[in-house]
Amino acid sequence: MNDMTTLWVSPVSDLAGVARHILDVGSLGIPDWRMVVACPPGPLTDRLRTMDVDVVDLPVENGTTTAVKSLRATISRIKPSIVHSHLPKADFLTTMAAVGTTVKLVSTEHTIPTDRFIYHSNRASAILMETAHRVRLHRFAHVIAVSQATEYQMRRQWHATLPITVVLNGVDRPEVPPVRKPSLRLLSLARLSNEKNISATIRAFAHIVREHPEATLTVAGTGEEEPSLRELAQRLGVKVNFAGFTDPDEAMTNHDVVIQPSRSENCSYTLLDAVAQGMGVVASPVGGNPEILPRRCIAEADDVDELARIAIEQGLNVDKRPSLPATVPTIAGMATDIAEIYRKVVA
Repeated sequence: MNDMTTLWVSPVSDLAGVARHILDVGSLGIPDWRMVVACPPGPLTDRLRTMDVDVVDLPVENGTTTAVKSLRATISRIKPSIVHSHLPKADFLTTMAAVGTTVKLVSTEHTIPTDRFIYHSNRASAILMETAHRVRLHRFAHVIAVSQATEYQMRRQWHATLPITVVLNGVDRPEVPPVRKPSLRLLSLARLSNEKNISATIRAFAHIVREHPEATLTVAGTGEEEPSLRELAQRLGVKVNFAGFTDPDEAMTNHDVVIQPSRSENCSYTLLDAVAQGMGVVASPVGGNPEILPRRCIAEADDVDELARIAIEQGLNVDKRPSLPATVPTIAGMATDIAEIYRKVVA
């Protein structure tokens, strides 16, 4: 029997978290399914083509009407059994493009903040978006949540009643566990944005260097918060290496502890990769973090004393560093879980 087709829809093509998810699944494929990806031109499409994954253009830069028409034409042409959207913009484009068709819709929800207003300028905007999600979910057959926390927020904020399955982001374990030594080379690897709360990382670092002047901090990433973060480091009198965009694998190889006191998080690939690579980890108790990290690695987002204490412990006591729980699948396991959801949707 020929494989059925699933059309994955992404409104972005940079190599951020959602792209990582798409690339990981595309690298192995979904058992018994042909995977096609619709997204704007960019690094993601280039990478997918090198992996022989079929890609179609999604012209989101030309406005909603054009994007919906294009996506609708793609659905008509390739006749997928399932259209699988990622990120809110893709969810809404898919909902509109599928009007009048019988195609089954699936969505992966990558993050829903506990703070309903963190991404909105006012209460009305937040409520409007929640209502829009509540309405569009009536058209979806199934939703995948990347953490139990995400599922909980879907049911709390959107009053979702459709089937939801939690599939944690998958990560492969190294065949040979890395050998790590005690050290305090600290790393922040995230967008320089408000919700990532990197200012707390810098404040915690100021505490750390008072006790351990040999400690270093690299802030890898770009974003609108960079000027204020540089000013904070200067005001606190600490030397921080603002490295800009950095290859994640290289950064993790050259550092010992990841600090990530985010105010909003999903099932963080940064944390998963750090744990898989034998690094120490400090993170806030938001999103899926408590589902993938032990309690000894968790501190409240703005408790700089506790962030500093845990970072020191994680850096200098290798035995205290976390390992991946069995609930975190491999990439192949994640793809198999998705295939099982598809089987139920088309049955």
